[in-house]
Amino acid sequence: MNCSNSSIKVNETFHRIQLIVYIPVFILGVLFNALAFWVFCCKLTKWTETKVYMINLVIADCCLLFTLPFKVFFHRSGNPRDNLCFVLESTYFINRYASIYIITITAIDRYIAIMCPLKSVTLRSPLKAAVISGALWILMISVVCLTKVLEKLEHDGICFEKLSTEPSKGALIFSIVGFFIPLIILSFCSIQIIKKLVRMKNRKPHEEQLIQKAIYIVSANMAVFIICFLPVNTGHIIRFIVDATSTNCSVIHRGNEFLHLASIIANTNCCLDAICYYFVNQEFQEASSMLAKTKSVKSMSAKTHLSICH
Repeated sequence: MNCSNSSIKVNETFHRIQLIVYIPVFILGVLFNALAFWVFCCKLTKWTETKVYMINLVIADCCLLFTLPFKVFFHRSGNPRDNLCFVLESTYFINRYASIYIITITAIDRYIAIMCPLKSVTLRSPLKAAVISGALWILMISVVCLTKVLEKLEHDGICFEKLSTEPSKGALIFSIVGFFIPLIILSFCSIQIIKKLVRMKNRKPHEEQLIQKAIYIVSANMAVFIICFLPVNTGHIIRFIVDATSTNCSVIHRGNEFLHLASIIANTNCCLDAICYYFVNQEFQEASSMLAKTKSVKSMSAKTHLSICH
């Protein structure tokens, strides 16, 4: 279907909304992430797995924040997809999906710490967390840059704006592999952790308070992840469907507007990560430490019982 650029691209109202939202997101995001980076590097002197992942998450969020002013300006001015745009788009998407995977890996790490506290001693270490993070960055940079090169060869257009009605297979694959699979993993880990922590209740008041805080934090973390990233990745799938089914131009325009509005919601995650994961780091260290002591006591009791029986 041949739709004109003006019939697909977002209108002036969207650019105003984008500006209104991104100015506080950029300012607060820089402040919160700078504070989080200072806390993790200067105040939390002990290197832990969570600290390694959180520093990587802060770096990803800061790099994405750096692209937002350019995203607003280039999108509004209709800047073509030149080499600078290629760098900015690649940086934007690398750090969006790096954030998603770092959050998912952190959930897996918490799952191991809470569900298998004794085995976690061998499965987890700051060095292993650093190696995993490094491998993740290499993978994200390679995949996103390759995808953007292919898109640049196939489609022209405006920076940060898809004006072609050709279905984007890359966007579909990124949504499935880059979000929906991590969503399943994160949801499973979070639900299992919550169930485990609920079973740990009926303890001393102080311990029960720590457990309740940890439950709230896991629930809030999962909610923030879904609220921020589900709409935009659903938007990519909707846009793929309307492009693939040759729907009329007005439907494609509405799908495009939904995708861009959802993208604004996704980018607010840069502010929320720094707050959520600072608390996750502290509370989970306490909760997992407490669970490890409990299992250690049970293990010792079992060994004592066996030695008495024999």
